[in-house]
Amino acid sequence: MPDHLHLAVALDGAGWHPAAWREPNARPRDLFSPRYWADLVRTAERGLLDLVTIDDAFGIQTHRIGVPDDRVDEVRGRLDALLIASFVAPLTSRIGLVPTVTTTHTEPFHVSKALATLDHTSLGRAGWQARVSGSAAEAALVGRRVISGYDPRILAAADLPAELRDLFDEAADVIDVVRRLWDSWEDDAEIRDVATRRFIDRSKVHHVDFEGRFFSVRGPSITPRPPQGQPVVSVLAHRREPYELAARAADLVFVTPTAARGAEALLGDVARAVADVGRDGEPLHVYADVVAALDGPGESGADRLRRLDDVAGEPYTSDTTVFGGSAAELADLVASWQALGYRGVRLRPAALPGDLDRIVTDLVPELQRRGLHRTSYPEVSSLRGLLGLPTAVPNRYAEAV
Repeated sequence: MPDHLHLAVALDGAGWHPAAWREPNARPRDLFSPRYWADLVRTAERGLLDLVTIDDAFGIQTHRIGVPDDRVDEVRGRLDALLIASFVAPLTSRIGLVPTVTTTHTEPFHVSKALATLDHTSLGRAGWQARVSGSAAEAALVGRRVISGYDPRILAAADLPAELRDLFDEAADVIDVVRRLWDSWEDDAEIRDVATRRFIDRSKVHHVDFEGRFFSVRGPSITPRPPQGQPVVSVLAHRREPYELAARAADLVFVTPTAARGAEALLGDVARAVADVGRDGEPLHVYADVVAALDGPGESGADRLRRLDDVAGEPYTSDTTVFGGSAAELADLVASWQALGYRGVRLRPAALPGDLDRIVTDLVPELQRRGLHRTSYPEVSSLRGLLGLPTAVPNRYAEAV
């Protein structure tokens, strides 16, 4: 039997198609309610998926990335992804919870203790999708730095401007410091001995003493070491700089196959980034993203995409492959990616909750029939274990015994 394919699902608003909120089974009135997000994550857990990512950013959504607009016919506004994950943590038991947190305008100390807290409240199921913001509008919302912004066409150039390259270097420092802070408490730093009146062993709580180009952090954290030791860190990458960020600092990377640059070529891009930064030890796990519109009763996924395009007034385009068709056809596609060497796939439902329901009721059984998806959760207690990452993560500050 072939190894099973790791399955993730990316949650954002009413779905990834901009007209999805107008579908008959959409829940636009519930988008900012806790019940909506709890229902989605529990549905994904029912499908035995590895993890959900929850999208987020500082700025309001726009129709074209980086291009402000005043449109009112698309979903605008989000709840905080990390707080959503914290809410659903006690309502679920096995699925990984991976909120997006932007590195550019968030203090590493705050990121560290918030994600450590999520790992504690989820009993070891926390992850983090680290995001860089190169938006002038988002910088203005925070008001603590000036970023000149960019024309989206710059992202197609061979080299980014120095200002944007610096943002990725800063993100690598943020991830490094967050990881150091997770280690700043040794696993047995808490004594809780009433008789000796010692709650903690101060010799096992460490300053991280980081000084870099962009910030300095002394530490320690105020939150004990997370149950996983190191929660799972991920990056979405489209080009060399974020590939290198992922290779330097992340456990897994989400990539975006397209007709212009296919799945096999992207694996080569990631491999070059891994070699260029000199990564060793645990391999970087690579997941392919795909927008999924699956066949439903009385309407094919392809027909539904066309209908949604008509509602939106233009064809939907994405940074990654857009699939419309049957569960068997999607299973063929993701199986072909696995054969190339992908560790997993991240499905972006075109419309929520409909396409997530079809992933669970149609795609998952199809993959199970092919031996490509689990039939029950394994007896592991953490997201790292679920993803096949090392679960015994050494603490960099603990003395070797």
